[in-house]
Amino acid sequence: MIVVREYDWSRDLAGVEDVERRCEVGPSGKLSLFTNLLGDPLCRIRHSPSFIMLVAEMGTEKKEIVGMIRGCIKTVTCGIKLDSNHKPQNDTVKPLYTKLAYVLGLRVSPSHRRQGIGLKLVKMMEEWFRQNGAEYSYIATENDNQASVNLFTGKCGYSEFRKPSILVNPVYAHRVNLSRRVTVIKLDPVDAESLYRLRFSTTEFFPRDIDSVLNNELSLGTFVAVPRGSCYGSGSGAWPGSAKFLEYPPESWAVLSVWNCKDSFRLEVRGASRLKRVVAKTTRVVDKTLPFLKLPSIPSVFKPFGLHFMYGIGGEGPQAAKMVKSLCGHAHNLAKDGGCGVLATEVAGEEPLRRGIPYWKVLSCEEDLWCIKRLGEDYSDGAVGDWTNSPPGASIFVDPREF
Repeated sequence: MIVVREYDWSRDLAGVEDVERRCEVGPSGKLSLFTNLLGDPLCRIRHSPSFIMLVAEMGTEKKEIVGMIRGCIKTVTCGIKLDSNHKPQNDTVKPLYTKLAYVLGLRVSPSHRRQGIGLKLVKMMEEWFRQNGAEYSYIATENDNQASVNLFTGKCGYSEFRKPSILVNPVYAHRVNLSRRVTVIKLDPVDAESLYRLRFSTTEFFPRDIDSVLNNELSLGTFVAVPRGSCYGSGSGAWPGSAKFLEYPPESWAVLSVWNCKDSFRLEVRGASRLKRVVAKTTRVVDKTLPFLKLPSIPSVFKPFGLHFMYGIGGEGPQAAKMVKSLCGHAHNLAKDGGCGVLATEVAGEEPLRRGIPYWKVLSCEEDLWCIKRLGEDYSDGAVGDWTNSPPGASIFVDPREF
């Protein structure tokens, strides 16, 4: 008999950790990736406005945790408000918000699979979503994870929606040199919020509570790159505020923010041969011994390592991709100082600025899969149609709280 109930830290922690240890995750055909949640199974959802974790328990006398699922709800942009003629209201583009739920961290013990436990966990989670007013639910999974895809699209009524790319770059033993033609400016959270709301609030999946993200203790800052010769790149005190900056922007500029995942969870690559481990260690030794050569090195990913996540990537102008590259270099140096093994981001498959993001293909997932389901009527003010049928845009805003 399977009972699905809310997670109770005082009695379920050991059982949940045991299932996590036995459920290695990662793209099939590659090295398996194990996630260490640092003693907090709620770490990937607890910073969201509303969240819950459910566990599946089996047995009568001796009860055993055999599965779990996490979910959270937030309000995000799903389009723009249109009038009856399908044009922006009042000649201005305003975001259209919807209440969106996210399913993540579904795990079923290997010894109890194919018994309907995963399906039962999803159905119970969706019921909680509906009770809390969510209009849509979505999940992210590897495109080649057939079991997960079949569960959600075949049995739970989800449809394929977006195919973003997860781009991962190793953190080298040497610091990355930044272009002397670019100035990097760190914004305070108030200015960063203003910049994002003024410029990116109509981007798909943009969180309405962006201020909570930027003021979170895990946020390491928001950074803007501008040409060194511009009035904004002439030194300290040159930043006029986001509104003024967007009113009179330089020819090219870019922005990104950095989130510290290291303090929430660690990753570990398993299944590597002894030869690969030796080669990786050799690259690190050479890089540390001769840092002036700037040789790419493989970090120690065969034991628990942390990562920083870059989000809110955007910009304008013919040199925007080069600005993004400088910002990624700055983020790399932050990750090196923070003792991280990799630097990651997730962007839309057609994101025009992705060519400025350094990454290693062997560590990345070129085609992640997001699936979505409409839970009920969309009651958003100005809502038109069904979001699940909307075509993809050039960009998406990936919330770091759910990476």
